[in-house]
Amino acid sequence: MTSTTQSTTQGPAADQVAVAGLTQRVIAAWAYGDGDGFADVFTEDGTMILPGMYRKGREEIRAYLKDAFANQYKNTQVTGKPIDMRFLGDSVVVLQTQGGVLAAGESEVSDDQAIRATWLAVKQDGAWRLAAYQNSPAFKSLPTPGTQA
Repeated sequence: MTSTTQSTTQGPAADQVAVAGLTQRVIAAWAYGDGDGFADVFTEDGTMILPGMYRKGREEIRAYLKDAFANQYKNTQVTGKPIDMRFLGDSVVVLQTQGGVLAAGESEVSDDQAIRATWLAVKQDGAWRLAAYQNSPAFKSLPTPGTQA
């Protein structure tokens, strides 16, 4: 994967830590195949977009993840780290991360599994939650000039 410079638009240090901590909550929930723990990071009406998939609402996200952890994501891990954080106000933050899914036994994310993600976090009742999450492949093979895509 390529490296990216980390930057932060200032917000209170405690909020920066709490927002970055959302990534750790997701990683931990994934490690335990915990669809409930993963879904609970979202607001009640949060959205999650993955390539070819869209879910709206914590319960749809929960149902998707419980199935995914029992099937296509069984015995996988996920990794990610913040690369940019911008506070858009006291209670809204855009966080961008890079990472990906690790198959059993892998310790490095392959280019094929590498993602970049955007997280829209909001502060509700004193706690940070995800209002929206979207990821896409970090790398895309571009067609050679003169060939069809």
